[in-house]
Amino acid sequence: MSQHARSPRRAVIIVDANALFVPLQFKIDIFEELRALMNGNFELVLLTPVRRELERLAAEGSPKMRKSASYALKIAEKITHVEADSANASPDDVILKVAAEQGWLVFTNDRQLRKRLRDINVPVIYVRQKSYLAIDGRS
Repeated sequence: MSQHARSPRRAVIIVDANALFVPLQFKIDIFEELRALMNGNFELVLLTPVRRELERLAAEGSPKMRKSASYALKIAEKITHVEADSANASPDDVILKVAAEQGWLVFTNDRQLRKRLRDINVPVIYVRQKSYLAIDGRS
């Protein structure tokens, strides 16, 4: 067998703002969980509209939300930031558009966004039973 066998393509996962609240909210190490779920073969990306949403929440949210958003922004420092044109669209709409165009997965706990993603056959990673990450829509 050739030593140059192709390794499986690295999965790119778009992270929604609420996914970055998971460590604080559910005490789940998202990086460890994703490593297990994706066999270590993944890259997390944070789209600019999502980062801006977190920055706005960290500056203007309720005291609890400011704390959560600031923590989420610290986690986001470990994630690849990807410029995405929002053209006045909501962060959710930008996530939908980029995920569909690029064939990327999405990590979110937002029920409405999960349904919209599943409707266009985008695989979604989410918290299951408040204790671990699961993936929906990936064969």
